Amino acid sequence: MTATTDTEVVHVVRGEVDHGSPVAYGRADSAFTAPALDLDRLVWPRAEPGPAFHVPVAEIVDLLVETGEALKADREGLLAEALDRMVGVSPLPAEVLERAYAVLWRSFQRPGLYAQIDHELGGADVLDGWREVRLPDNRTAATRAFPPRLVHVIAGNAPGVAAMSVVRGALTKGVNLLKLPSNDLFTATAILRTMAAVAPGHPVVRSFSAVYWRGGDETVESVLFRPQFFDKLVAWGGEATIRGALRYVGPGFELVSFDPKTSISLIGREAFETPETLARAADAGAADATFFNQQACVASRFQFVEGSWEDADRYAALLCERLGVAREFSSAGGPRVNTALREEIDVLRSMTPDYRVWGGYDGQGLVIRSPEPVDFHPDGKIVDVVPVGALTEAVAHAGVATQTVGVYPDTRKAELRDALACAGVQRVVSLGRAGGMPPGLSHDGFYPLQRLMRWVNDE
Repeated sequence: MTATTDTEVVHVVRGEVDHGSPVAYGRADSAFTAPALDLDRLVWPRAEPGPAFHVPVAEIVDLLVETGEALKADREGLLAEALDRMVGVSPLPAEVLERAYAVLWRSFQRPGLYAQIDHELGGADVLDGWREVRLPDNRTAATRAFPPRLVHVIAGNAPGVAAMSVVRGALTKGVNLLKLPSNDLFTATAILRTMAAVAPGHPVVRSFSAVYWRGGDETVESVLFRPQFFDKLVAWGGEATIRGALRYVGPGFELVSFDPKTSISLIGREAFETPETLARAADAGAADATFFNQQACVASRFQFVEGSWEDADRYAALLCERLGVAREFSSAGGPRVNTALREEIDVLRSMTPDYRVWGGYDGQGLVIRSPEPVDFHPDGKIVDVVPVGALTEAVAHAGVATQTVGVYPDTRKAELRDALACAGVQRVVSLGRAGGMPPGLSHDGFYPLQRLMRWVNDE
């Protein structure tokens, strides 16, 4: 973080901007202030329903659509203000942040909202009331997706995570406390303030708070992370975040975890049929590898090429050229390779012909061709290319920590997807389409809306 001492973080508490006394956080070179927390105001009493528990889904969707239009226009300048402040705390370049902010409104489009409701819950009826179901013994029962009480520990590697969390929280009709991440202190509150400007005092607006505290602070988390106040902890992030969250899980307080993941690509021998097919495969592989400059879970880090070492070298050389191309959610240049990683790669440079390396350490992109996957974590637009005799061999390198697998060409997906799913993979996509997740499909192996709800039966 490179925020200056005058960086002021805004809190939203129950839909309103909090003007509490400022508290200093961070180090001398990365300092900011945020309002002091009033923990009593961050919880909603269980003795009464949350503000939006009885609001019809259609009304919530209308509000979210209006919020999306307001984000697109940004007449209040709230996104512009957040973007200006984000540049100082995010690992992403300003140009990538600008493009990401420019499309935040897409998460609030009506078709995508109803896709989530219809595909994940089977329709709005189970949100607005009780759905009658017939049991095998000719009895009837009723079930309802009841509004939950959620605390979200969100990730800051891409601004879309904040938008996704707000949308999902609103569609549940529940109450939501969002913990701001240190590398995205501004997006969630900008979205919530925009919603409040669209419909001041609306029950959905009053159902949200978004505040910062230092992750792992027991004086805060031991008080809030309790079943007396919340049903579920929705945690995004790395291993330390998830393990920290697990300490508080117990009866009545469930963890919904978006675990740390990595992603890979599988390139079939069809890529080498013509120079054009090879160029298309390399361009698609680069698009997946550079999504949010490789900061996102969907970004490919290991790419397995079906063919000889010479084939893999041809692909790796073209891939390296394309890593430096600016795209919608990536910049031409990325962060310089850190010293420790550079030393690892320098050793590999001396180990030809078993290893070959293309590119430098300036953040424009670097590709390693190795006989087996390297034992370090490629990061910052670094890709490891590994030749395999058949794509089925690459399945052995996938596991429960592998989120997305991009495949080229599309016709090879059918033969691989069952084996990949068995290995633990959650998404199989066309190479080049790893970025973004269509609304209404599963995420990290489950349907989020279905998992977030409290399911109640009347039998």
